[in-house]
Amino acid sequence: MSPDGGQADSQPERTNEDVRAEAGVLRIFPAEAGASRIVLVRHGEAECNLNHIIGGPKGCTGLTDLGRHQVAALADRLYESGELRKATALYSSVLPRATETAERLRPVVGPGPTALGPVRERRDLSELHPGDSDGLMWSEMVERFGVPDWDHDPTVPIAPGGESWSEFVERASGAVRAVLREHPGALVVAAVHAGVIEATMIAFLGVAPDVYRRGWVRIVHASMTEWEWVPSEDRFVLLRFNDSCGVPRRAEGGSGAVEERAGQGVGRAGKPGILDRLTQGLLGGRS
Repeated sequence: MSPDGGQADSQPERTNEDVRAEAGVLRIFPAEAGASRIVLVRHGEAECNLNHIIGGPKGCTGLTDLGRHQVAALADRLYESGELRKATALYSSVLPRATETAERLRPVVGPGPTALGPVRERRDLSELHPGDSDGLMWSEMVERFGVPDWDHDPTVPIAPGGESWSEFVERASGAVRAVLREHPGALVVAAVHAGVIEATMIAFLGVAPDVYRRGWVRIVHASMTEWEWVPSEDRFVLLRFNDSCGVPRRAEGGSGAVEERAGQGVGRAGKPGILDRLTQGLLGGRS
């Protein structure tokens, strides 16, 4: 019975699995039938981030120890909450920091550790292509090629053979859109980069080119940003942004201090994390 005395609309009974799958997601309106969702996970802290190296295919050498801690802490959370258990595919860019992140999250994305099969790598989900600046220190890049003034002209390439900011926004947001179209009505996950997430914010929220600026949002490592695509309206709904609850971060302005110990070898509660327990055969239940 509804509060005004009328007959309440019948609702399908929600299972515990449904509740766990939606943990951490605040949804104001119910999803439209056929809507697709994608969770974009920024990779953990990378060696190129820490050492100020331009991390293209040559410059990227994977995650730092802290980056692995961050991804392991996120894996602990995802295992406990089950919020990505209904995912049907796991993607990553081709850069090592993203592929390493995706591989480390694979056991807790989807209904079981091996249920989704291999990570699906896509070059168009990569960070801005740096061209001849790949592998240089940022200071070397500035000395050799200067700094493109993207605030005034976003069509200038970062370096010879590299992308411009406007080319990158179109390519990266288009890649996310393409992934969603390949999985109608499903939930998918992709390990990507801060620039890719920023590109979706610009493109999907309709930010005018004369308004947006490179670096206008701060996207932290091992955070999740979630979009829902409504196909009947070709419209995107931002469900969450920069969700990094439980993930340790390097102290602001510091080079080594970590605000919270967690991750590889040590879970969020100071115990072995879910990835270690799976590796060591200490956990049963999920296949």
